[in-house]
Amino acid sequence: MHSSLLVLLLVLFTLANVFTSYLYLYPIIHNCGFPGQPERHTPNGDIPKQIPPFRLLVLADPQLEGDSSLLNPEYGFLPHLQNLWPDVRAANTMSERLEVTGTHLRDVFTIDIPSILQSYRKRLDLIGNDYYLAHIYRTMHWTMFPTHITVLGDLIGSQWVSDEEFERRGTRYWKRVFQKGNRVEDDRTEGIHIEPLPQDGSWARRVINVPGNHDIGYAGDMTKNKMQRYERVFGKVNWETRFNLPFELQDGQDQPELKLVVLNSLNLDGPVLDRQLQTDTYNFINEVITYSRPIEDRTSATILLTHLPLHKEVGVCVDEPFIDFHGGEHGGGIREQNHLGYDSSKGILEGVFGMSGDQNAPGKGRGRKGIILTGHDHEGCDVYHHLPDAEDAESRTWTAEKWNSSTTERQAAIPGVREVTVRSMMGDFGGNAGLLSAWFDPDTREWQFDYATCALRKQHIWWAVHVLDIVTIVLLNYVGWSIFRSTPNGPKPGTEKEKTL
Repeated sequence: MHSSLLVLLLVLFTLANVFTSYLYLYPIIHNCGFPGQPERHTPNGDIPKQIPPFRLLVLADPQLEGDSSLLNPEYGFLPHLQNLWPDVRAANTMSERLEVTGTHLRDVFTIDIPSILQSYRKRLDLIGNDYYLAHIYRTMHWTMFPTHITVLGDLIGSQWVSDEEFERRGTRYWKRVFQKGNRVEDDRTEGIHIEPLPQDGSWARRVINVPGNHDIGYAGDMTKNKMQRYERVFGKVNWETRFNLPFELQDGQDQPELKLVVLNSLNLDGPVLDRQLQTDTYNFINEVITYSRPIEDRTSATILLTHLPLHKEVGVCVDEPFIDFHGGEHGGGIREQNHLGYDSSKGILEGVFGMSGDQNAPGKGRGRKGIILTGHDHEGCDVYHHLPDAEDAESRTWTAEKWNSSTTERQAAIPGVREVTVRSMMGDFGGNAGLLSAWFDPDTREWQFDYATCALRKQHIWWAVHVLDIVTIVLLNYVGWSIFRSTPNGPKPGTEKEKTL
């Protein structure tokens, strides 16, 4: 055997080991991790950095595609070839028959065969994309040890698919992408569910799904059928659960409470196609507000999970404010939007989070502690919504600014809440994952939040590494068999031993 083949095998084997190790250990190699609970200084000595009790793995916009990009079986395998003989028989002259034959054969090679090859390529691409997304989820799960997992909408790629195709994509979602993940049980999403903040991993396999526009449609497209099939496969569109943190309390104190609120924000603005669905969403918001602890109770905090980002001025994020309507402006309902409208955003900030900036209001207008996580804008964004100072307090309007280190210092003085629009986990956006930590600070008796990101890089890396692994395995087997054949005790060509083998 030629020595150059052994050298090639050694090079490929080394590269395959290095890149495969990177692919399966990339969160550790990139030094990813949930932000830690900071070191505390106490009279009895310093308490070192701790692992937060709540660690949420945040994924956004996987957008599973499907049969719309594959070969349509109604057209047949080679439609132009199938139509050749009937069209030839219908021709009147030999010259017409020859012309029809030439046209059909040309279409077979220029249309049918390329369509078949494109269909198989797309089918392979869909399978590869599923496993690429699955790799992100699986690798982040076993290296980062989250306590909870959420996907912030656009679970599939189109709200216009048939019910059968919706079921197929749902099966791929659960059986391939989020294998071993579970839909949150209905009894945990009915009414107000309260339980201790789990540390036994019982929530680590429950995937908290948030409805996106590609799942149920925008306000002008949303129907009861789309809502029902989504809730059957992925879970309810509006629900909340509350986690109590076991904590040493003094008399009269409540246990620290962390509220997880899943909100369908897609029909908050109008016009809407189905008014009852919009009423259901607003009734849910009112229930969240009504049954919350008092605004001045800082031991409670809210994590709001929704798809559409809140309103922001032009230039703050990649997506700018935009709403389009069926049939022109304010026609038959919302067809598309980048952000919630200003009034809907204000309603969330002042309703769900109770922020007003009014010093005479309960809690001095600071509102409830919390954080907002959204999807939709695939590029991602990180902002702080607040009420800036003004001479006339009633004329103040909500504004958003980029989140940075100085924002943290200003939070105590300026009422507001952080919103993280999570960058998409799709390959074109780097296979991103978000890491949200939450912990209760016993000194301030308030919940604290911190957020980090971790990215695999584009899907081409996943493909390249697996192709390299396959080539290396094939070459390794070829070299191994060649060495075996060339040994004194190995089979010789044409011998009875070889035939037996």
